[in-house]
Amino acid sequence: MTVLVTGAAGFVGYHVCEALLARGEEVFGVDEINAYYDPSLKQARLARLERHTGFRFAKLSIADRDAVAEVMRKETEVDRIVHLAAQAGVRYSMVDPYAYVAANLMGHVVMLEAARHRPGLKHFVYASSSSVYGGNTKMPFSESDPVDLPVSLYGATKRADELMSHSYSHLYGLPQSGLRFFTVYGPWGRPDMAYFSFARAIMEGTPITLYDNGTLRRDFTYIDDIVSGVLGVLDRPPAAQAPRLLNIGNNRSETVRHLVSLLEEGLGRSAIIRDVPCPASDVTDTFADISAIKALTGFAPRTPLDVGIPRFLEWFKGWNRAR
Repeated sequence: MTVLVTGAAGFVGYHVCEALLARGEEVFGVDEINAYYDPSLKQARLARLERHTGFRFAKLSIADRDAVAEVMRKETEVDRIVHLAAQAGVRYSMVDPYAYVAANLMGHVVMLEAARHRPGLKHFVYASSSSVYGGNTKMPFSESDPVDLPVSLYGATKRADELMSHSYSHLYGLPQSGLRFFTVYGPWGRPDMAYFSFARAIMEGTPITLYDNGTLRRDFTYIDDIVSGVLGVLDRPPAAQAPRLLNIGNNRSETVRHLVSLLEEGLGRSAIIRDVPCPASDVTDTFADISAIKALTGFAPRTPLDVGIPRFLEWFKGWNRAR
């Protein structure tokens, strides 16, 4: 049988595909490989996946319902879906909101429709985000916390995805799990994320922007820990009309300034810092309560930030030398 992975050339999607292939799964990946960030990085991830005999790929937009339907007609062995494709980025949602409506809303509905029309589909796992918690101040964030007031359009689209998924479980008995990711980082990561863009700026000797002197806090979660959680959840589908929402994070909140200090140490250079007030789209703190996913799968993050950042930098230096 086959796992369909959307966003297969993306950061998390690439690593999830690698892990599935490593355990002998057949994987069919889809991705539109857009230009939100450097497509050459996405192409490089895809090239690594295509070395595996168990991997197949189609370039398409998940918002294109005809293209997705055609894939589902041809890929008759798909029995699980890991839906990770989305328009990412909190701040970019204020630049191009339409991209978020197309990918995150229309794209999610298209994939739900594809899933509900697949006989015998075992599990639909999809990416949500810690952004759904908005400006919540109770720490750590728990899945039972109210999530009615997102502070970014990106967060609003992810909450809408959760609500649509709930309705599909109720109406059609579709087994689903939504994963609220917390600040994922690591090798082959996204250049628009702070840790990556900061590393590049420090290497180039250009300024980095810190909000509120770097006092914002994030639950930085290493990619290998994320992948172990995704696969653990995928292997444990819920009952047909009992959809799940699960935090997947490191269960530890650290300052952005500490992140910068680790980058400075690993690169052997000091950052040039420009301090500005925090914009309205950003939250002060994220911190995941992971008791639910731990109880379900035994999930236990193993990678603290001071271990994960050196691993990222090792890859980052090699990536830059090769370009």
